[in-house]
Amino acid sequence: MKLKKDSTEQKLRGAYYTPLQLANAMVELFAAENIDKVLEPSCGDGVFLDSMREQNLLENVSLFTAVELDETEAKKVKRKYKSARNVEVINEDFFNFYNKNADSNQYDLIVGNPPYIRYQYLTSLQRESLSNILTSHGMKSNKLINAWVGFLVACTHMLNDTGRIAFVVPAEILQVAYAEDLRLFLSNQFSRITLITFEKLVFPEIEQEVLVFIGEKGEEEKGIRIIEMDDLDGFSSLDLNSNGYQKMQHVKEKWTKYFTFPEEIKLIQQIKKDKRFAPFSSFGTINVGVTTGNNGYFSIDEETCNKYNLAEVTLPLIGRSSHAHGIYFTNTDWIKNKEAGKKARLVVFPSKTLDEYPPEHLEYIKLGEKNEVNHGYKCSIRDQWYVVPSIWIPDAFFLRRNNLYPKFVLNKCGAISTDTMHRMKINEGIDEETLLLSYYNSISFAFTEVCGRSYGGGVLEILPGEMGNIMLPVI
Repeated sequence: MKLKKDSTEQKLRGAYYTPLQLANAMVELFAAENIDKVLEPSCGDGVFLDSMREQNLLENVSLFTAVELDETEAKKVKRKYKSARNVEVINEDFFNFYNKNADSNQYDLIVGNPPYIRYQYLTSLQRESLSNILTSHGMKSNKLINAWVGFLVACTHMLNDTGRIAFVVPAEILQVAYAEDLRLFLSNQFSRITLITFEKLVFPEIEQEVLVFIGEKGEEEKGIRIIEMDDLDGFSSLDLNSNGYQKMQHVKEKWTKYFTFPEEIKLIQQIKKDKRFAPFSSFGTINVGVTTGNNGYFSIDEETCNKYNLAEVTLPLIGRSSHAHGIYFTNTDWIKNKEAGKKARLVVFPSKTLDEYPPEHLEYIKLGEKNEVNHGYKCSIRDQWYVVPSIWIPDAFFLRRNNLYPKFVLNKCGAISTDTMHRMKINEGIDEETLLLSYYNSISFAFTEVCGRSYGGGVLEILPGEMGNIMLPVI
């Protein structure tokens, strides 16, 4: 876990500014609308103001309110627009601004790129405000929720009855568990939702996939749609009216299902009910791999093993996808990895007093302390920081992050894995070879896509609970 003291000011502020090309395309979507009052809750360098001015739209609104926490940036925007009587720039934390103006419900359009700030980087006051915003709208608050979620909920509340919102938000809104309540809230608040995704990264320097969320209030419910674009150039020429809506389901489920056609969604639901199929979780216990607290220290190569005489306190390790050469992980594979210089062993010190350890092992423990491995969060909360818990040998592994295709691998050499792979203990009476065969088919691969989430850069990430929901044919 990265500590607040080790993070950059940019990361602490969540300040990743919107490219002008993207702001122009977003603003242009509403050029023909009757917009009177506009809010930008985190204006940064004022790019959306610039866009409205460039497109001669700013003069048509009675009030553009720009809120910005950073004093330097707020002053810059104030100077730039000091002659614009319909522009007010407020140097304030948006959560404070919302608390004072929550019941105004006055805005026709709210536009922007809310800050991406993890919970642990928020101040105690910001955490309290975020929690209050969520719980007051029927949502749960937890330590996984990012600041942008609070911005989106608060701004939705500040729209008038026919208002629109256009936000740049992380693509994880489509799929992550902590956004379940948010998806339900938004589907209940908006009559129409449009999600515009991009094949190429909009912010390549941070490798964060984003999308444009457009929510429109109104009496008539028309549904939800996902529009896939290659890049910003395609967005600039987008005709929203040429894309139809799907019926919006008012549930917490992932929105990734809306990438599919209605008949495909129907087929997915049918397979879930079909007794010829069963979820992965019905075949065994699925859990995360070993959480060491510091894989770089506890995963070792042969040179380190020999130097500190650690062989007797290690287990064979399958550490990465490249360590698995097929659908079985065998002793031959493990030996190849060792000979190739890979970190193919996991250190599993026994739980005993330090005076019972041989000198070489004590030396390796002291090396960890010298490098402050013991100060890492997971290690620091243990009675003995160097004793890794939850050591059990699984029957199979499932790769957490997948590139070309998902990997389900049988464990043929008593190996262990770190949290880069999930572990599975197959139920008694289930033939493991048959289970392996039943996973590798187009239907189960399709469910892996539906149940998982995009990690970025084309990588598919699967969590243990999501793996459990993958449907397999019963052979």
